[in-house]
Amino acid sequence: MTPGRRWWPALLAAMGVALLPGCVRVNTLSSDLVACEEGDDGAPSNGVILMAQAVPTATWVPCLETMPLGWHFSDMDVDNGSARFWLDSDRDGRRAIEFRLTETCDTEGATEIPSDRDKMRRLERVTQVSPQYVGRRYYLFEGGCITVLFRLSGENRAEPLAVATQGLGAVPREDLRALVREQSDGRLELDPPTARDGGS
Repeated sequence: MTPGRRWWPALLAAMGVALLPGCVRVNTLSSDLVACEEGDDGAPSNGVILMAQAVPTATWVPCLETMPLGWHFSDMDVDNGSARFWLDSDRDGRRAIEFRLTETCDTEGATEIPSDRDKMRRLERVTQVSPQYVGRRYYLFEGGCITVLFRLSGENRAEPLAVATQGLGAVPREDLRALVREQSDGRLELDPPTARDGGS
């Protein structure tokens, strides 16, 4: 276990989950796990910190600001190099939308459109329109990519996609670094030290 992850077991124990070799799987009905702001102090949740550690190059980390009506948090999967969580829909079923954080994305075939997020490029690719509306939306930024994968049913497919993604937020990595230092009284760091920083 790298020095930057020595605090994972205690963190995961507090969340009631177990650390698996190279992978963390979380099954819970609570969207608090990936909340942009949790509790009275308004700090990002532990799940957001785990996602940041999974993709150490990412300058932004996805989170949920709100949970739209008719949608529910499903579960979360965190591995070295990637992190993702899913939303279930009352109308479109289980895991209708997936939010995924990786260092890079394969955007071949996608079309760039005006972005609705500062400091992020937005591209979209629809691969199927009937009987389901299937595709991907990409948000590209320094050191990372947030992919929104969707598989939706119904006549007005664009509406549920807009509703489900309106609650998506993103936390700057610098804020998470500061949070970890503050909560550990300076004993822990979000990212493992590098050889250049004098770490081993």
